[in-house]
Formats: sequence, C-alpha cells, structure tokens
Amino acid sequence: MNVTIPDYLQELVYYSGRLNMLEFLQLLVQRFPGQVTFSTSFSVEDQVIAHEILHNQLPVELFTLDTGRLFPETYSTWNSTNSRYHTQIKAYYPDYRNLEGFITEKGPNAFYESVENRKQCCFIRKVEPLKRALQGNAIWVTGLRAEHSPERTGHQLVEWDAGNNIVKYNPILHWTTEDVRKYIDENNVPYNVLHDKGFVSIGCAPCTRAIRPGEDFRAGRWWWEDVSKKECGLHVSNA
Repeated sequence: MNVTIPDYLQELVYYSGRLNMLEFLQLLVQRFPGQVTFSTSFSVEDQVIAHEILHNQLPVELFTLDTGRLFPETYSTWNSTNSRYHTQIKAYYPDYRNLEGFITEKGPNAFYESVENRKQCCFIRKVEPLKRALQGNAIWVTGLRAEHSPERTGHQLVEWDAGNNIVKYNPILHWTTEDVRKYIDENNVPYNVLHDKGFVSIGCAPCTRAIRPGEDFRAGRWWWEDVSKKECGLHVSNA
C-alpha cells in the first residue's frame, strides 16, 4: 500500500510539540524536499517566519498573493524583505478573466454591498490563486495566530487542510502579539509600518482599517460586516 501525506500527520503532530520552529522546519524540508512552501502577506507574523526561513537559508519557497489592491506600505515591505535577504518572493495573481468579469458585472467596490459579493471578491483575488500556489506541495507553512480571531482557536500547530489537500503548519499559532513584536525587534526584521499605526491584520486597502483602543483584533477587517462573518476563506478550521 502506498504511503500518503496524511499518513505522516500523527508523526508530524508529535514532533511539532517537541521541536522549536527552526528545528521542525528543518525536519519538514528533509522529509518533504521541494514540497514545503510558505505563504506571506508581509504581516509581522509572516515576517517572523520569513526571517527563520531566509536567515537560515532553508529550502522553502516563499510566495505571496498580490490581490491588486494592497497598501503601498505592503509593497514596500515586500521590497525591503527581498533586499534584506537577497531573495525573490514569488507572486500569484488573480485570474484576469474572473476578475474582469466580476468587476464588469458588479463594479470595483461591490464587496461593500453584500457578504456574498465580498466573499466572491476574496475568492477571486485570494482563494483561487492560493490553490494554484499550493499545487504540488506537501506542506503549507502559515503565519496564522489564534489570538487574531475566535474561529482560529480551533486550529492546531500541524493539521490536515482537506480543502487544499495539504498538511498545514502554523508555527506561531500560540504566540502573543508581544512575542511577535519582541522577535521582530530583537532580530531587526523589516515589517509593515502600518502596524505602528493601529493596523493589526493587514489585507486589501479598501477592506482594512486601524483598530481603536479596546476593539477586537478583527475589527479592522471588513468592519462594515457582522463580526461572525470575518474570514476570507484562506484559513478554515477543520475542527
């Protein structure tokens, strides 16, 4: 009988709780050569993981989803990351045919009009490109953190992502905001300056704002929607 990736899941879960991030990433690239990829949005969380990978020259592909509506500061962080680590982070873009059809039919700001429109926009700009980016890989490394959303507390350090048919590794899932900022400061890692202006979760410019004191972490994303609907489809818990 052929051994498939999910067959390794129990073993990976075991080691993920006993090794630090670097040690476990080293295990993954040894076990799955050429099949470990990391998706970055250039958030402080993702910059922590990017530093671990790039500073230690691990053979992990880094990619980002360029939705076409990112903040200028995000592009600046992308550029400074390439420069700092002498790398070239791969970009995936929306399928122009789907995007052109959506905008022609519903308009450039249709996501404000309904949750259905917003989720369709997210699917075209992020979810579909992500599926293309993950093809051919066994391990997807993410900067997901449980503190960012109640829905994310159901995630595990290592889990099977049935929607993308891939093992997902969330190395800083249980880190606090203080843990992340301390790491950034101590390692002099380039980061998005919007984080210094009250932005917590940074996505597309029309859909992201700074949060006010006392507001929930997710308040800055899709602020015009009900709080229970604030996910884009990239990270869906299987719990």
